[in-house]
Amino acid sequence: MQTIESLKRKIKSTNDLLGVVKTMKALAAVSIRQYQKAVESLSEYNRTVEMGLQVVLKRSRGSFAPMRSASAKRMGAIVFGTDQGLCGQFNNLITTHALKEMNALGIAKENRVVIAVGLRAADILEDSGQKVLEILGTPGSTAGITAMVQDITTVLEDWRFRKQIETMYLYYNEYVSGATYRPKTLKLLPVDKEWLKSLEKRKWESRTLPMFTQDWETMFRSLIREYLFVSLYRAFADSLASENASRLAAMQSAEKNIEERLEELFGQFHRQRQSTITEELLDIVCGFEALGGTKQAGAKAESGRQKATG
Repeated sequence: MQTIESLKRKIKSTNDLLGVVKTMKALAAVSIRQYQKAVESLSEYNRTVEMGLQVVLKRSRGSFAPMRSASAKRMGAIVFGTDQGLCGQFNNLITTHALKEMNALGIAKENRVVIAVGLRAADILEDSGQKVLEILGTPGSTAGITAMVQDITTVLEDWRFRKQIETMYLYYNEYVSGATYRPKTLKLLPVDKEWLKSLEKRKWESRTLPMFTQDWETMFRSLIREYLFVSLYRAFADSLASENASRLAAMQSAEKNIEERLEELFGQFHRQRQSTITEELLDIVCGFEALGGTKQAGAKAESGRQKATG
C-alpha cells in the first residue's frame, strides 16, 4: 500500500502535467485561429486574381492556348506533414491518403518527384517505399509561410523546365472546424482548363472590361504565378491549422485522462489518510484501555494487601 507522502508526490506531479497539457491545449486553440485567419484573408486576394484572369481570358478571345498538355509518365508531389509530435494520427492520415492517390494515378514510384513538408511525414513515406527528394521544415507561424511558398515556387519552375514535370499535386489536411480536419488533394498543375473556361464565360460586373498595358500572354503567366502562390499558401495554412486541431484533440483526450487519474489518486489519498487516522485512534484507545487495566489491577492489589494486614 502506498504511503500518504508518496501519494502527495504523485498528485503534485500529475497536477504539474495537467498544467502543461492545458497550456498546450490553449496554444493549439490560438494557433488554429491564427492560421484560420490567414486562410480567410486569402479569399479576397484570390478573388482579385480570378478577376484578373477573367479579364485576360476575355481579352484573348480564345486565341491563347494557356497550358501545355501534361505528360502522364512523371509527376511531382508535395506532401504536407509535421516536424513536431503530439498530433495524433495527423501524419499517418495524410501520407496514407497521398500514397493511395499517387498509386491510383498509375505512375511508378521511381517516376514521382516528392517533397515532404515535415520530417515525420517524410519518415512515413520513406518507410512505405516512396523516395523523398527533399524535406522542408514546417513554418512556426504565418510570417514564415510566404518565404517557403516563394522557395517552393522556384522549385516547381525548375521541375517544369529542367525535369520536364508538368503534372504536380498537393496533398494536405484541410481544416474543417473545431478539432476536425480531412485529407485533401489539389491538382496544382496543369491548371484546370475547365476552370479557366468558366472564368472566361463568367459575366463581368460592369459594362466595360479593365484595360492593361502588358501583352496578355505575359499578364496571364503573371496571374498564374499568383494563383500558384495562393494555392500553396492556403495548403500551408490549412495544414498548420489542421495540425493544431489534431493536437487540440490529443490534448483534450490527455486532459480528460489526467483528470480521471487525479480523481483516482485523490480517492486513494483520502482513503489512506482516513485509514491512518483510524489506526492512530485505535492505538490511543488501546493505550487508554491498557493504562486503565493497569490502574485497576494495582487498585485490586492494594485492596488485597489492606485486607491481609487488617
